[in-house]
Amino acid sequence: MRFASWLARTQSSVRDHVDEFVRARCAEELDPAGFSLPGRLMIDFASGGKCVRSVFVYLGWLCGGAGESEAALRAAAGAELLHAFALVQDDVMDESAVRRGQQSAHLRLAAWHREQGLSGSSARFGESAAILLADLFLVWAERMVRESGLPAAALDRAWPRYDAMRSELAVGQLADLTNDANRLPSVGAVMDIARRKSGNYTVRRPLELGAAMAGCDETVLRVLGEYGDAIGEAFQLRDDLLGVFGDPSTTGKPTGDDIRERKATTVIALADQLAEPSDRGRLRDLWRAEFIDEQGVALAQAVITDSGARRRAEQMIGERVEHARRLLEVTDLEPSVADALHRMSLLCTHRSH
Repeated sequence: MRFASWLARTQSSVRDHVDEFVRARCAEELDPAGFSLPGRLMIDFASGGKCVRSVFVYLGWLCGGAGESEAALRAAAGAELLHAFALVQDDVMDESAVRRGQQSAHLRLAAWHREQGLSGSSARFGESAAILLADLFLVWAERMVRESGLPAAALDRAWPRYDAMRSELAVGQLADLTNDANRLPSVGAVMDIARRKSGNYTVRRPLELGAAMAGCDETVLRVLGEYGDAIGEAFQLRDDLLGVFGDPSTTGKPTGDDIRERKATTVIALADQLAEPSDRGRLRDLWRAEFIDEQGVALAQAVITDSGARRRAEQMIGERVEHARRLLEVTDLEPSVADALHRMSLLCTHRSH
């Protein structure tokens, strides 16, 4: 397959399947209850992503040698609803104002509450309503997989891995919440949280899910798991770099947003480990501050760069991509699928948004 055209076609099909499914669910469940605006928000939100997880599910399926399948593609598209669930809740927990270049769901719902003239706190309503819409995304995600048209035997192989993916995501989020923002943890501790919260559910578990549905043997599943570990970690490292240095025009979030939110990411932990004692002290003082202004953001960015943490993060990304490439070279996969996996690793880890 020609990767660029295949990827564009796959992403378009995933978005179409998600849009059709969510519209049908909203028309059946939300509109009759008078929640047409929350329904429109869900429709907009669900189909607005880059479909990374769905593409990995589908590539896992293709690793089984069964070829293209519309039913498998519909099942893969369910990963977008699981991702929507995670993003909506994540924005509530992080008090994020922006998602994908627009107001976060809880802020849009708070504005809707005010416009309706409803009683009580609009902010509280927005957060509560966002959590409930996220719950709907979670329920619909499983339903989309279940109603994909794949044989029962394929789905039976998938459910244990699907459950593991959802549990890991929740545990990772909980670990992230309990991470004391005033204390900078070790790189190893942050990587462990990142692996469970994001890396696994972005690459490894979706790949394994698709491969299990296709009936891949344990050798292929083991290699895909190791590939997924490497690229999932590299993906998170890139995400953490973008959270500090990313361009708002491409990330959809203000530059240095992770610093303002005092997130203990891999990049921050690397800076704490590598910086000179005086710079380490300045960074820790900043992390204990009640509010971080633009000057504080610039200070943290300078410490991260001067300490070598930015360069080290780039090296770690490169090492993981190279390890994944070597794995694909020695694994018996259809050449076009192996090539697609390698190209996806580059897209995920060299992205600017």
